[in-house]
Amino acid sequence: MVKVVLKKTREEIDSIMERDPAARSRYEVKWLYSGYRAVKSYRKANWFYRHNMKLIARYISQRARHKTGIEIHPGAKIGKGLFIDHGMGVVIGETAEIGDNCTIYQNVTLGGTGKDHGKRHPTLGNNVLVGSGAKVLGPFKVGDNARIAAGAVVLTEVPENATAVGVPARIVRINGVKPACQDLDQIHITDPVAQKLMQLECEIDSLKQALQKLSEEKGNETT
Repeated sequence: MVKVVLKKTREEIDSIMERDPAARSRYEVKWLYSGYRAVKSYRKANWFYRHNMKLIARYISQRARHKTGIEIHPGAKIGKGLFIDHGMGVVIGETAEIGDNCTIYQNVTLGGTGKDHGKRHPTLGNNVLVGSGAKVLGPFKVGDNARIAAGAVVLTEVPENATAVGVPARIVRINGVKPACQDLDQIHITDPVAQKLMQLECEIDSLKQALQKLSEEKGNETT
């Protein structure tokens, strides 16, 4: 049992060392990184929570909150290798789920909208990165390898390998490629102003393509 705990501890620290260029030693991560300490306290609290000792679980989580500035509800489900960088102001709700090797920056909220019951908080897949100040609100999934930009407010599902930016967040890249305008327009944009801007952007792209085609035809005629 002790060997298993030590192995998991080494894996958690190693995952931070791999992703944080500022980390100079494993001792520094273990004793001075608030994100690591918060996740370590969460894992203790989660054990008590799953064994129906919720008062002790909440005590541990609240104590960690006061020490680190990071609030992780003991009922959340978190995979291995979570790296909370800087950490201050991070809030992770009770029904939130986080996959393996995710990275979360400061002032991030994985929260609810106040309208849902039961499953109220988001589910992050594996290798998801959530930028500083982003808010992910609601019981939907953020797919594997997704990226959420700093300051984004995400209210709808994010596909795998996608990048979401803005308020409300919209999908600007999937697998490094800009999505089709009509797909983005109908699914991911709920704000009418943002919707109109995207429509205009698509029209400009169409005009550019038409001008390029005319220029090529004119060039062929002259030759």
